Amino acid sequence: MNRNSFSILLWLLPCIAINAGAATPDPQIEAVLNSIQPGQIKAYDDKLVSFGTRSTLSDTVSDTRGIGAARRWIAGEMGKCAAKSKGRMTVSLDEHIEPVGPRVPQPTNIVNVVATLKGTASPERVLVVSGHYDSRATDVMDAVSDAPGANDDASGSAAVIAMACAFAPYSWPATLVFMNVAGEEQGLLGAEHWAQRAAQEHRNIIGMLDNDIIGSPVGDQGQRDDMQVRLFADGFSPLLKTVLDAQKGEPTAAQIRSIEESKKMIATMIKSGGMEDTPTHQLGRYLKDAAETWLPGFHVNLINRRDRYLRGGDHLPFLERGYAAVRFTEPFENFAHQHQNVRIEKGVQFGDLTQFVDVAYVARVAQANAAGMASLAQAPIQPLDVGMQVSELSNDTSLIWTAPQDESIAGYRIVWRAPDATIWQYTKDVGKVEQYTLKGISKDNYVFGVASVGKSGAASMPVFPQAVK
Repeated sequence: MNRNSFSILLWLLPCIAINAGAATPDPQIEAVLNSIQPGQIKAYDDKLVSFGTRSTLSDTVSDTRGIGAARRWIAGEMGKCAAKSKGRMTVSLDEHIEPVGPRVPQPTNIVNVVATLKGTASPERVLVVSGHYDSRATDVMDAVSDAPGANDDASGSAAVIAMACAFAPYSWPATLVFMNVAGEEQGLLGAEHWAQRAAQEHRNIIGMLDNDIIGSPVGDQGQRDDMQVRLFADGFSPLLKTVLDAQKGEPTAAQIRSIEESKKMIATMIKSGGMEDTPTHQLGRYLKDAAETWLPGFHVNLINRRDRYLRGGDHLPFLERGYAAVRFTEPFENFAHQHQNVRIEKGVQFGDLTQFVDVAYVARVAQANAAGMASLAQAPIQPLDVGMQVSELSNDTSLIWTAPQDESIAGYRIVWRAPDATIWQYTKDVGKVEQYTLKGISKDNYVFGVASVGKSGAASMPVFPQAVK
C-alpha cells in the first residue's frame, strides 16, 4: 500500500458506519423495549383466539364470540394503555360501512381500533404501526366456523397492543398511532379506509409499519431462525402504478397532481440512479439499522418487494397513496397454519392455533418495531431540498440542502454506500451547515443521503439528493 492510499484509508476510518444513525443510546427507548415481554404477548394472543372466530362477517353482538366481542376487548385493553399516558393517548373507533363487494355479501360495519399518542414538539408528524385483528377460515366467506387466527394476525395485534402500552407512559416529539384494523381478509378494507382519509386530510405520515404473520420462526419444512424477520420495503412500483392508473379513466385534480409528482420523482430517480432510494426504501433501511443496533444478534432481512408473491398486507393502501410503508413478516411460513379450517388430515394438524405461535419470537419482533419507531419519533425533521451539484466534472461530491424549522436540530449527517450495497456503509457528521463537499468521494461511484441529527443524537431518515446545476 502506498502512502497516498494509506492516507485515504485513515481519512475514511472515522466515517465507516457501525450504524447509519437510526439508533442512539437512550434510557427511554431501552425502557420501552424492556416492557414488551412474551408473557404479555401470550395473554393478548390467547384472548383474541378465545373469541372463536374474528371473521369480519361474524357476530357483532355476542360478548364472547365473533369480531364484535374482539374489538370491544381490544378497545378496553388500549384504554388501559392510554390510562398510563396522562391524557396524551386517546382511543377511538374508526368505523365505516363497507358496501357489497366480492368478499362482502351485505353492507358491513368495518371498525378499526385506534390508539393515538399525541406528539409534543411536532405532533403533525405521524408514525403508524398496525396489525389486523380479523381472521378467516378456509372459505373467506365462512363467518361461522372456528378461525382462531393465532398467527394471522393475532400475533400482529398482540404486538401492537403491547407497543401501545410500552410507549404510553412517555412523551415523544412525533405522534404515534397504534392501529388494530379489521377487514384485512376481505380486501384490506379497514386499512384502505384509514389511509384514504389520511391522504384526503393531507396527514404527514412519515412511516407506516404493518405487522402481519409475525408469530413463528419455524417453516413448513422444519426451517427455524429465532433471530430473523423479513421486512418488505419497496416504494418504486407504487409510483409507476400511479402513472399507469391515469390511463384507466378521467383522473381527478388530486390524482393529476399525484401523477405529476410521481412522474417527476420517477424521472429524477431514473436519471440519478435512485430507484432504490424512495422514502419507503429509506424507512426500511432505518428500521433495519435501529432493530439490529438495539437487539444485538437479531437480523432484519430487508427485501426490496412490496410483499410476498400472491399476498398483500395493510401497508399497501398507504404505500399506494405515496406514504412510506413496510411489512414485517416471519422468516418462513407454514401455509397449513394459515387460512385453514381447524382439522387433522393424515396425521397433520391444520389451522392457525396458539400451539404454533412462539410468543418470545413475537415479543422480539415487536421490540424491533419499537426500536425503529422510538428512534424516528425522537428524530428531528428531515433536511429540505437536498441536492447534489453536477455542474462540473469532479471526483468530489458536493451536497446542498435547506434547514427545516426545527430547533432540535444539532447538525447534519451525510451517508453513502456503494451502488450494489443494500444498506448505508459510511457516515460523516458535518455540523450545522447547509452544504458540504466530500473530497475524493466521487458522486459517480456511490449513492448518497443527508439526514438531520437532533441534540439528543437521534437522526432522521436520510433524504436522497436530486441532481442540481
